[in-house]
Amino acid sequence: MKAYFVDFRQKTIDTYYSQPISQSQLANKFSVARSFVQKLLKQHRLTGNIAPKHGGGVKLKLSPNQLALLVELIKINNDATLEELCDLLAAQTGVVVSRATMRRMTQRLKLTVKKNTLPSRKRNGKSPTSQI
Repeated sequence: MKAYFVDFRQKTIDTYYSQPISQSQLANKFSVARSFVQKLLKQHRLTGNIAPKHGGGVKLKLSPNQLALLVELIKINNDATLEELCDLLAAQTGVVVSRATMRRMTQRLKLTVKKNTLPSRKRNGKSPTSQI
């Protein structure tokens, strides 16, 4: 869930201190949870700051340089599985990521990891029996 904007938080604080209103009534008036009002008021009393405590998002595990390397790895090894890409990335950068993280990174980069459905011998024009 995204944090409420600072101006909304300030409006809530101003309303609480300017009107004779309970925390429950304030929560109903602004359509927020009562716990939000309680935590906001406590934060304001203790620190004087009403800014959200969290940054609002997850930090990417890979740097921009590592993402660029990942794009190249996928272009070179377009038939690799997500696990194989994880291994290749770890070998190149030393950064170990899970298969789920690799999937999220490929989605973020708008890259597909398509697999060829034919065995490699058939793709090269050779049938499995022609080697005998």
